[in-house]
Amino acid sequence: MLPLPHRASHSVGLVTPQTLQVTEPLALACGRHLDSYQLVYETYGKLNAKASNAVLICHALSGTHHAAGYHSADDKKPGWWDHYIGPGKPIDTNQFFVVALNNLGGCAGSTGPTSINPATGEAWGPDFPILRVRDWVNSQAKLADALGIQCWAAVVGGSLGGMQAMRWTLEHPDRVKNCVVIASAMKLTAQNIAFNETARHAITSDPNFCDGNYLAHNTSPKQGLAIARMIGHITYLSGDGLGERFGRDVRSGSFEQGQDSLVEFQVQSYLRYQGDVFSDNFDANTYLLMTRALDYFDLAREYNDDAAQAFARAKARFCVVSFTTDWRFSPERSREIAQALIAANKSVCYAEIESNFGHDAFLLPDQRYEQVFSRFMQTVSAEANQ
Repeated sequence: MLPLPHRASHSVGLVTPQTLQVTEPLALACGRHLDSYQLVYETYGKLNAKASNAVLICHALSGTHHAAGYHSADDKKPGWWDHYIGPGKPIDTNQFFVVALNNLGGCAGSTGPTSINPATGEAWGPDFPILRVRDWVNSQAKLADALGIQCWAAVVGGSLGGMQAMRWTLEHPDRVKNCVVIASAMKLTAQNIAFNETARHAITSDPNFCDGNYLAHNTSPKQGLAIARMIGHITYLSGDGLGERFGRDVRSGSFEQGQDSLVEFQVQSYLRYQGDVFSDNFDANTYLLMTRALDYFDLAREYNDDAAQAFARAKARFCVVSFTTDWRFSPERSREIAQALIAANKSVCYAEIESNFGHDAFLLPDQRYEQVFSRFMQTVSAEANQ
């Protein structure tokens, strides 16, 4: 990694994505398999001689491998979790070797719906296999093997990333020493599934969706994808957070009598902007795939719907974090995780952080959150580097 002198000293600097090509077939939970696939990833920090200080970052629905640092000196924004990954930060790259990847099925370089299906020579599109969280975990294990990592010092994730972190402790219990689960749940509520279905319907109803074969028609369901993002974005925020940021501020138009122009509120403009940017950079089939993986996830399904029985397989220590105004993954869901871990006689610390920023709080700076996160990761580092 190269230094970036004009940025803050706590940045990991310039980073370059890498690609792992896997030629060994991957059996999927749906009964299908991928003969080969590639995973795009980034690393920060240095792997120690014992390969005991590696930390895996699992991303949420729209995340990518670019979790920290900058790809060029011209980048205006760093990776999506730069607040928490870097020298002196909770995931301290002076202490840890950090691995962040774009999940299988993604649209940031890893094999997914936009990739070429070797059987047809065309983009996979809607024919890409349905994926479950365990499929991501199993592909991540192949990446760990390639990097010479037998056991992660910690697997860390927020939201959908937290589901992956928990699944790691059940599928590969001997390969995870610590697990950090942030703003997540052991399964989605009916309300969450309903939000995801509404977002998917916005995409599939777009005239340019073409039954998912839009790439073959040289088009894109951008309007539907933008609406889906707007729906999702509203659920990631809190009412208080939206009120503090936008209130009823007007961007254009007037309420004066005698004026018949439409009034546009600032929050309307913000949501449209978020939707437009997202639809320019994300793939619709990937969005469908990721939200279905969210819906299908149920940690205790195979364990008689007993979460404590499920966690009995785990050998890791756990840190579980929630945020008070997160109504998409409410603190109640995180408390359920902590209670199940206690019932399974596992080591767990739980923190509920006061925040006005809803589900998005796990991505944003917060002093108390940083303190809790840092303290836990310091114990991980002490063990990993002894």
